[in-house]
Amino acid sequence: MSKDKIKVSIVGVTGYAGGELLRLLLAHQAVKIRHITAAKSFIGQEVTASYPYLQGLCSLKIEKTDIDIVVEDSDLIFLAMPAGQGIEPAAKAVAKGKKIIDISTDFRFADTAVYEQWYGVQHDHPELAASAVYGLPELYRHQVAKAEIVANPGCFPTASLLALYPLFKAGLAKDNSVIIDAKSGVSGAGRTPTANNIYAQVNENIKPYNVAIHRHTPEIEQILTRISGQEQLINFTPHLTPMTRSILSTVYADLKVPSSAAKLIDLYRQTYADEYFVKVHDEGVWPQSKWTWGSNFCHIGVTYDPRTQRAVACAAIDNLVKGAAGQAVQNMNILFGLPENQGLELVPVFP
Repeated sequence: MSKDKIKVSIVGVTGYAGGELLRLLLAHQAVKIRHITAAKSFIGQEVTASYPYLQGLCSLKIEKTDIDIVVEDSDLIFLAMPAGQGIEPAAKAVAKGKKIIDISTDFRFADTAVYEQWYGVQHDHPELAASAVYGLPELYRHQVAKAEIVANPGCFPTASLLALYPLFKAGLAKDNSVIIDAKSGVSGAGRTPTANNIYAQVNENIKPYNVAIHRHTPEIEQILTRISGQEQLINFTPHLTPMTRSILSTVYADLKVPSSAAKLIDLYRQTYADEYFVKVHDEGVWPQSKWTWGSNFCHIGVTYDPRTQRAVACAAIDNLVKGAAGQAVQNMNILFGLPENQGLELVPVFP
């Protein structure tokens, strides 16, 4: 690519994912931010009104979303909008030859009937959904590089799929045997306060939610089906935990043949040998959510239970970085031929 900076805009900057994306892009040397937009109540405000910690670091004002102007001035548009609201903006951008990375849900499903069933939103551009690339770089890097629309994965699917991918790629996992037990920080619920995510309800509490009906279920099933070539159904149970950030996903899969912890660790290390952002740990070392804070890394531990002939793997990510904004930047780097970790060489914050 040329030495000119990539002109980018963020549509939906005031949510947690949009704000985290802004933080990362401000430090990215190859990027020029052209527009940041948000809902009506934020229009005209300095960005520091929403993010005071950016005082002296960013002087941008939040604008009304005029998608024609945004498309005209941008090489790449990040969409961080509620379900359904990014479909038309994406269509306009693609018609003008511009790139889209959708951090929301509108292009994650090749079959829009599945999207409409689970999200209750009509999709008016099924042809774009069918051509969009699922933006999990460790699985679809080469497709991302040529994409018009990159559908950034959900946070739970990112952790869960990275934990399961080696088993399915190697053909070891039995069909329809996967169980996922996942924990999320409260930022995964979004920035708008509700009775379910205020401090008094969340502190010193842990609870399952959307059991057997969570919208990330078909997203995970879609990718496991692609990898295996057989329809996969899973049990997925998310839990809200009293922490701000991170996902910890524990996955279980019945294996077709007996194995061992050593064999599985070797398989995972071979699978992710060239992956900068995926760290596979030694036997008996299990990832912790705090290991990922503020970073784009995924930490994985895996073992084998000979009594049940089942693999057990745990993956930890920061839900706002590798689970959202960081993965979006990773995809941007791939789209524009930059080193994949540019702007993402972030050491996790600990403790």
